[in-house]
Amino acid sequence: MRVTRRSFLRLTALAGGGFALNLYQSPLGEAQRIGTDIELTPKAFIRIAPDGVVTIMARASESGQGMRNMLPMLIAEELDVDWKDVRVLQAELNEKIYGPQFSGGSANTPMGWEPMRRVGAAGRQLLITAASQTWGVPETECTTKSGRVSHAASGRSMGYGELAAKAATLPAPALSSVKLKDPKDYHIVGHSQTGVDTHAIVTGKPLFGIDVQLPGMLYAAIEKAPVFAGKVKSANIDQVKTLPGVRHVLVIDGGITPAAFTPWEPGMEPGIAIVADTWWQAQQARKQLKVDWDLGPAVAQSADGFSKRATELLAAPPASTLRKYGDVDGALKSSAKVVEATYQYPFIAHVTLEPQGATAHWKDGKLEMWSTSTLPVDGRGLVATTLGIQESDITTHMMRSGGSFGRRLQNDYLVEAAWIAKRVDAPVKLLWSREDDIAHDPFRPGGTVGLKGGLDAQGKLVAWRHHFVTFGDEKHSTSGGGIGQNTYPAGFPPAYGLYTSVQPLSLRTGALRAPGDNAYCWVAQSFLDELAHAAGRDPLEFQLELLSNKQSPWSSGEHDPVGDHEPSGPSVLIPERFKGVLELVAEKSGWAHRSKTPGRGMGIAAWFCHLGYFAEVADVSVDSQNKVTVHQIWAAGDVGSQIINPAAAENISFGGIVEGMGHMGQEITLEEGKVQQSNFQNHPLIRMRQVPKIEVYWRKTDYAPTGLGEPTLPPTLPAISNAIFAATGKRIRTLPLQRSGFSWA
Repeated sequence: MRVTRRSFLRLTALAGGGFALNLYQSPLGEAQRIGTDIELTPKAFIRIAPDGVVTIMARASESGQGMRNMLPMLIAEELDVDWKDVRVLQAELNEKIYGPQFSGGSANTPMGWEPMRRVGAAGRQLLITAASQTWGVPETECTTKSGRVSHAASGRSMGYGELAAKAATLPAPALSSVKLKDPKDYHIVGHSQTGVDTHAIVTGKPLFGIDVQLPGMLYAAIEKAPVFAGKVKSANIDQVKTLPGVRHVLVIDGGITPAAFTPWEPGMEPGIAIVADTWWQAQQARKQLKVDWDLGPAVAQSADGFSKRATELLAAPPASTLRKYGDVDGALKSSAKVVEATYQYPFIAHVTLEPQGATAHWKDGKLEMWSTSTLPVDGRGLVATTLGIQESDITTHMMRSGGSFGRRLQNDYLVEAAWIAKRVDAPVKLLWSREDDIAHDPFRPGGTVGLKGGLDAQGKLVAWRHHFVTFGDEKHSTSGGGIGQNTYPAGFPPAYGLYTSVQPLSLRTGALRAPGDNAYCWVAQSFLDELAHAAGRDPLEFQLELLSNKQSPWSSGEHDPVGDHEPSGPSVLIPERFKGVLELVAEKSGWAHRSKTPGRGMGIAAWFCHLGYFAEVADVSVDSQNKVTVHQIWAAGDVGSQIINPAAAENISFGGIVEGMGHMGQEITLEEGKVQQSNFQNHPLIRMRQVPKIEVYWRKTDYAPTGLGEPTLPPTLPAISNAIFAATGKRIRTLPLQRSGFSWA
C-alpha cells in the first residue's frame, strides 16, 4: 500500500484520537503493512566502498525524531558492520525504491522495524554468497562479523569492501527468506549511538532547509491578512517595487473560502509575496506595504465568542453520540456520589524553532524543490496540482528541519515557494518570520469538555459521561479536533457515554505532537484524579482498579458507529501494559511514600497513544504567589521489546515532557478574527531554568517496537495538574495555567 494523505490520516487518527468525527478506522496494524507491496532491495539502501566504508540511505525525513539514525541502525545491525564504519545519506524522494518516506504519527519505528532489518540481512546474505562463490565453499560455512566474511575451516576471510563488486552482480534474496539475528547478538541496536548529524549541528554546518544556498538565489516573504483567508483589495504595489533590492511583488489570490469547516490542506492563503535580493530587503519592503484587505466573515470570530458558544452547547443535548454502552443516565442517578466538571483548553501554535520555508527553482517547465516537509509525497502532489504539472516533473530534495511537532505534515509553505518560483526566473527561498509562523499556523484546536462521573458506596467508578465540544460542521470536526471512540477510559467504566457537539470555525488547524491526545489525556486523567479524591481513594489504586474492569467492547445495546464488530489489533489499549507503566513509575518515584508537605505535592497520570504506553509522576511545589516549580518528573514507558537507540529514546522522552510543560503555559486567542499572539513573549517556551530533573525508565514487553515521538508528551500535563492539586487543593480545569491563577516560577 502506498502512503497517501488518506492512509496517513487514517493511521494518525487511530493512533492519536481521530481527525474527523466519522472517520473510517482500519486496524493500526496498517502502520506495519504500509509499503509491503514495494519490493525493497539492499542495493537501494546499501553502498559499500572498496575500503569497507558502508553508506546507508536514510529513507525518512528528519525533523529531530532520530530517523536518520534509527532506520540505518536497523540495516547496519543485520548487515553486521560496525557503526563507526557507517556513513548515512539522506535519500531523495522516491517511494518506488525506498518505500514510505514520511515522518509522523510515531510510525517509522513500527513500519521500519522489520523491513529495514530484512534489507540489512539481505545485504549480508549477498556478501556471504559472494564469498562462498569466490572460495568455492558452502554458504552455511561462512560467518560474518564487523564487516568481514570468514570461513573458519580454511581460516580465510575477506572484508565487505573486497566482496562488494561481486555482491552487486548477484540477485538479491527475497526479504521474507533471510534469517534475522537473535536480539542477544545485537551490537548496534539496543546500544546508544551518537546522532549522525550531531557534530555538524553543533559546529554550525548547513544541514537544514533554512541553510540552502543556490547561485543567483532570491528571497521571498509573504504579507498575509491579519484575519484568516482575508483577500487583497488594493495595495501600493508599484511603490514597493521601487524599494532597494526588490525584484518582484506578486499578489496571491489564494483558493480558500472561509466556512464552518476548513480542510486539512485548504489551498494557499491569500497575500502579497515580495521577492528581493536578500530576505532582509524583502522584510523591509513588507513594512512599506499599505494593503486594503477584504477580511471576510472570519473577522467575527473571538476567543470569548468560542467560549460562550461552548457553554451553550454543553447546556444543550449533544449533537451526536460517538460511543455509548450501559445505562449512563440511570447509573448516574443511582450513584452514591456524582462528580461534575468542565475542562477547557486553548488553541496553541507549533512554534518550531526553524520557521516554515522552502527553496524552489523553476526551469524549462520542471521544478526542483528543497523541502522540509514530513509528508513530502503529499507536498509534491499539492505542488503539481497547484502549478498544473505532472509529479514526474518535480524533483524533491528532503532537507533536515528544525522541528515539526506535526506542523510540517501540512505543505502550505512548500506550495507557496513553488508558486512564486514559477513566476520568477531564478531560484527562490521563501522564509516565514516568527510572527508569520505564529499568526498563520495550523493551530492545535481548542476544546471544551463537560464530564460527569458516578461513584458507588464503595468508591468505585460506575458511570462516565463525556460531552466533547469541538469545532467543525455537521459532518466533520476540524483537523486535529476529533476524538476516537476508543479514547480512554472508554471500555472500562460499567456505563459510558461519549457525545460530541461542534461549533463553526474559519481557521486552519492541524495535528500537534500527540494529536488530540495532548489535550484528551489532560482532561481524562485530571478527572480521574478528581474522582479518586472524591471517593477518598489513592489515585493510583483507583485507576488500577478501573483498568481491571474492562467491559465487553460492544455490549448489548451499545452504539457502534463503524459497524457491528469488536475492535481488535494493536490500536486497542492493552490494560496490562497500561497498568505496567503505572506500577513502574509509582515504584521509581516512591509514590506510596510521598510526603504530605503543605505547598508541595505529587501527581500521577498515564496514557496510551501511537501504540506506546507512558506513565509519569510529577513532584511540584507552589509558593504563596501561586508560582509553580516542577522539581522532578519520573516517566515509565512501554514501547515494546526493544529500545533501538537508548540515548535517543531518553532524549526524545525528555523533549516530549518539556514540550508538554510548554503547552501548559501557551494559548492562541482571537479578537475580531485576529491572532493576538506574535512571538515567544506571549506564546512562551519552557526556559532551561524551569526544566525539572527527569528520569525515564523502560518496561520491555513482548511486542514489536513502536515509536516515541508522541506518547511521552500527554501524561505530563495531568501529572503536573494533579500535583498542583495535591499541593494546593485547587483544581486546574482551564489551560493555560494563567487562566487558573497559576504561573511558572
